[in-house]
Amino acid sequence: MPRTASIRRETAETAIDLDLDLDGTGRVQASTGVGFFDHMLTHLGKHGLFDLTVACKGDLHIDAHHTVEDVGICFGKALVQALGTKAGIRRYGDCTLPMDEALATAAVDLSGRPFLVWKADVPLETLGTFSSQLAEEFWRAVSSAGLLTLHVVLHHGKNTHHVVETIFKACARALRAAVEADPRATGVPSTKGVL
Repeated sequence: MPRTASIRRETAETAIDLDLDLDGTGRVQASTGVGFFDHMLTHLGKHGLFDLTVACKGDLHIDAHHTVEDVGICFGKALVQALGTKAGIRRYGDCTLPMDEALATAAVDLSGRPFLVWKADVPLETLGTFSSQLAEEFWRAVSSAGLLTLHVVLHHGKNTHHVVETIFKACARALRAAVEADPRATGVPSTKGVL
């Protein structure tokens, strides 16, 4: 059965169309009006092996906050929709990923319980029109709307671009592992019988 989702969300601040295929090849089309964010979404799809299409029209005359946060909400909702009952998945995934001087670890549990632990002292900088603080806001929105537990730890890094990119790639790889089908698993990977 295809593990896909289509999310449409419209508010006074953003209008978003997002399509997700968990079993894709990493093809991404991202058009949010925030160049650096589109770059990070491309890494999310490529390293997660997700096919991802995102079109967002946001109130960028204010700043990029609502755009980034609302896309995170939509991506989280798409994960929930595409995963269905979560039967047969690995549930857990983690990745420690280097990029030049930066090193980050991401660990995810598709638990049904939203929780974000963010131990990443990201240097405060604006990358194009993307404030580096928005990386945490995006992953908090994904965690909350996606009903998943996510721990992000930045071990070290100086270049803000590298730091944020390392975090996105590590999260993508962790998600890729967590949503992967486990050939030995039967049913939902929980003693409760539901996630």
